[in-house]
Amino acid sequence: MAKNYMNQGEYEKALKTYEQLVKNDPRNQLYFFGLINSYQQLEDFTVAEKLLQEKLSASNNPIYLIELGHNLELQKLNEKANSYYEKALVTIAQNVNYSYSLARSFEKYSLLDYAEKAYKNGMAGNSMMRFEIPLARIYGEQGKLDQMFEAFLALIEKEPELSTTIIREFDWYITNDASNEANLILKKAILQRLQQNQGIVFTEILSWLFIQQKDFNKAFVQEKAIYKRGNKNLQRIIQLAVISRSEEDLETSKEVLEFIIGEDPPGNILLQAKQLLLNMKVQTASKKEYEEIAKDFDLVLEEFGNGEETLSIQIDRANFIAFQLENVKKAEDLLLELAARTNSNYQLASVKMALADILVIAQKFNQALINYSQVQNLVKNDELAQEARYKVAKTSYYKGDFEWAKSQLDVLKASSTQLIANNALELSLLIQENSLEDSTQAALKLYAHADLLIFQNKKEAAIKILEELLQQHKGDKIEDEALLKQAALYVELQQYEKAETNYLKILEYYPDDILGDNATYLLADLYNGPLGKPEKAKDFYEQIIFNYADSIYFVDARNKYRSLRGDLPD
Repeated sequence: MAKNYMNQGEYEKALKTYEQLVKNDPRNQLYFFGLINSYQQLEDFTVAEKLLQEKLSASNNPIYLIELGHNLELQKLNEKANSYYEKALVTIAQNVNYSYSLARSFEKYSLLDYAEKAYKNGMAGNSMMRFEIPLARIYGEQGKLDQMFEAFLALIEKEPELSTTIIREFDWYITNDASNEANLILKKAILQRLQQNQGIVFTEILSWLFIQQKDFNKAFVQEKAIYKRGNKNLQRIIQLAVISRSEEDLETSKEVLEFIIGEDPPGNILLQAKQLLLNMKVQTASKKEYEEIAKDFDLVLEEFGNGEETLSIQIDRANFIAFQLENVKKAEDLLLELAARTNSNYQLASVKMALADILVIAQKFNQALINYSQVQNLVKNDELAQEARYKVAKTSYYKGDFEWAKSQLDVLKASSTQLIANNALELSLLIQENSLEDSTQAALKLYAHADLLIFQNKKEAAIKILEELLQQHKGDKIEDEALLKQAALYVELQQYEKAETNYLKILEYYPDDILGDNATYLLADLYNGPLGKPEKAKDFYEQIIFNYADSIYFVDARNKYRSLRGDLPD
């Protein structure tokens, strides 16, 4: 109750409550300091000082010196306050055990220079005192990044087992911007360490730094060095392949996977690497390469069999047959056969999820909905069940049953899985915003049909439907969404000039809408890449920096802008 009064700014009520608490339990420090804080909020500093002096006389605990100093500082009597802080520091020489509690008290009031001295004095007085981590944190709060990283790296050199804990500390300062001051300082400090100490731990940290910066190729160089000097464990390298693929650096991911396969790894790792490589080939292949990929799937399954250990690659093969080869019936039969010989609930749920997706391709919506529902029952409370529920809503959306879809999506907005929650929110808003002005939902039906065609991997057909929407519903709220989606399809089909036209239309007619930064950044990338107009790209990256400072594209736009401007690399 007393805390609540304090939070609400009702200091007199808080004071009375704390007075009663202290009366009932005079030794409770929490109650006492609550009482002091109440007096200070009411600017009754004289009473606060009297109570603190009484405590100091009774216990001789130097922590009250800091509290007395703070009481003076609140009255802007800084010189007198500093004299109390200095007295508190002197007591560490008399009893080194005071050092930690004093340092924490100094930190409480952001007296970082004094906290630094308290930690240092404590370690100087007793070599058993281990304050390296809190001291390094103090350096960080003071903005002394060089000293902070140096202190942390020195501790890692002494105790390499602390590296995981300390890397979590680095997370507060390191960003995905390689030119960020903290990134540059840490990189320099690591390289200096590596000149003196070739220990693997510093190579691991350098690799971690490159991964944060999305410099996956540089990280791969470090990971190969770790692998060759370490215990030949490929797990770290596999993780790098997965991360680089998820961040769309397919070239590095492919290089990593080919390295793993070339190392003749154990069967389970070899299977994992070959599966990832196959998936990447599917992702980037043209139609003329499909026949070769189909043979690759067959070869992998010949090598590793059709048992439970290859279940996920069998599902991938069925998806390839359905989505790329467009043989939905064969894919459906394969998955039904696989479901019949699958025992584990989780594996069966995975098969049924893939089967439901393929039934959506065939527009067998009711059968798809049944299978998605079965997935939810097989793996209740699992992330896969949440995904199945989202796909139930998406299937209803494809069908044009928008009201039912929205009711499901609104439940999923609270999903524990962030990606599903975000997707559910986005689709729910799309349905809501485009149902208000148009009771027939004609434009939304066309948009949903285009989405279904995209899911079916029929990009050209989706473009035509979106064009129909744009012609029939000019000026409707959904127009910018349709232009952006159509532009993405044009890019996939390498029709870059058409994509450029769409992005420019969004910026002409909807510059202040929510998709303004998307169109600006994607247009800049188009100029920077396939259209080969770097000066135009620079202009649009600059617009992100100055007009969309809160955009998710801000850091990448700034990095690309600097690169085009000719800034020296770090």
